[in-house]
Amino acid sequence: MDVLHDLRVESGELDDLVAPLDDWSVPTPAEGWTIAHQVAHLAWTDRASLLAVRDPDAFTAGLAGYDERTVDRAAAEGAERPDLLAHWRTGRDELSAALAEVPAGEKLVWFGPRMSATSMATARLMETWAHGQDVADALGVVRAPSDRLRHVAHIGARTVAFAFLVNNLAPPTDPVRVELAAPGGGVWTWGPEDAENRVTGQALDFCLLVTQRRHRDDLDVTAVGPVAREWLPIAQAFAGPPGGGRARS
Repeated sequence: MDVLHDLRVESGELDDLVAPLDDWSVPTPAEGWTIAHQVAHLAWTDRASLLAVRDPDAFTAGLAGYDERTVDRAAAEGAERPDLLAHWRTGRDELSAALAEVPAGEKLVWFGPRMSATSMATARLMETWAHGQDVADALGVVRAPSDRLRHVAHIGARTVAFAFLVNNLAPPTDPVRVELAAPGGGVWTWGPEDAENRVTGQALDFCLLVTQRRHRDDLDVTAVGPVAREWLPIAQAFAGPPGGGRARS
């Protein structure tokens, strides 16, 4: 899977940001989360993914103790680990190797619907990029966009119905066409070409929108059509309840 290579590169770029730091207690844009919390969350989710691959029964049994506070508790506990960087590195390497061995067509258990190994790797890249953005923002670093953003944009474009559902809204029946200017040139597209509802803009801005790392008003993303206009303010590429997003700058 090409996405596994891209996931390793994405993780490595974030590693390069945090490894030299003496102080991981720097606050990030996520309320209450420091840089250590961000990395701890990635490490925790990698380990959860690894368990889903290696021992689906144990993963499913663990869902009984999962609630909306689990993520924050895990991040807080992980942030205190003296070996957090090594813990994250080991977990993400083990997960990458495990996903590479999953047979084609096999569906893996998860917090939501079962997913393929490719989908799980894509989700891990999306989260790594999004939480890496929080770290970059905390450090005042501007990251150059890459074509790895296609994985993030893909999830964003494919989760229109999900965004409506988690906001207690009826999923739309009309499709949405997404057309994005890729960082390396060219255009990435999803959805039927003749769709009435359309979203266009820069791929980076769309990814920042669907991961809720920037306010829509601060981004070069345009919606045409009633479904597209209703979707963008609630768009989210991540699982779980609706996020709070970011304030307008």
